Amino acid sequence: MAEVAPRAGCGTLYVVATPIGNLEDMTFRAVEILRQVGAIACEDTRQTLKLVTRYGLHARLISYYQPREGQKIPLILCLLGEGKDVALVSDSGTPGISDPGFRLIREALRAGVKIVPVPGPSAFVAALCASGLATHRFVFLGFPPPKKEKLRRLLVSLGSEEGTLIFYLPARKVGEFLSLAAEVLGHRDAVIARELTKIYEEFIRGTIADLRDKVQSMKPRGEAVVLIAGAGKSKTVSGNV
Repeated sequence: MAEVAPRAGCGTLYVVATPIGNLEDMTFRAVEILRQVGAIACEDTRQTLKLVTRYGLHARLISYYQPREGQKIPLILCLLGEGKDVALVSDSGTPGISDPGFRLIREALRAGVKIVPVPGPSAFVAALCASGLATHRFVFLGFPPPKKEKLRRLLVSLGSEEGTLIFYLPARKVGEFLSLAAEVLGHRDAVIARELTKIYEEFIRGTIADLRDKVQSMKPRGEAVVLIAGAGKSKTVSGNV
């Protein structure tokens, strides 16, 4: 993508990370930015309303969600073009990571808008740092293909990858995913992280096959982060926390 110099008089698009569960994880800077901007572009206004209510914020909320994000980009770019600052948030965590924020950021850059990241929580980073798996090299893969054959091809392509593999999955899909991962990737350490930063936060550790068997009795809820050791890196990290 060709770089476009920021336009004079144009507002700034702030990419603001928000809590992944515990609202106390909001940073001071993020609160101040959300207090100052003219509008907040968010995936689900109901989710973001909880956050703005908690911190006494009053910015205009603009619903910006997949697959209709394209309908709101012209409105957001118009506000930015008028010199108004806009904050982009996701339902949780860092915008642009496995959510529709990427498209707005890309179009804003093309329009000469200044982009400012306001860093903070990220589910996969939180899961990785507490997983016990190698952190010096990792591959974040977001939500894997839902269809079995496409997923199989992806896992096969990752067979020799030495970095820790990180996926986001709906909780109800974790068992099916692990069954195929055990078949394709074999005996490797793995970790399921779910309900991160919430009351029932849980890390389940073992081999891929161990976790496949354990999730059969789990009640599917929300989304989970699944981490798998890279090729040749397994040392059997086990236990629940």
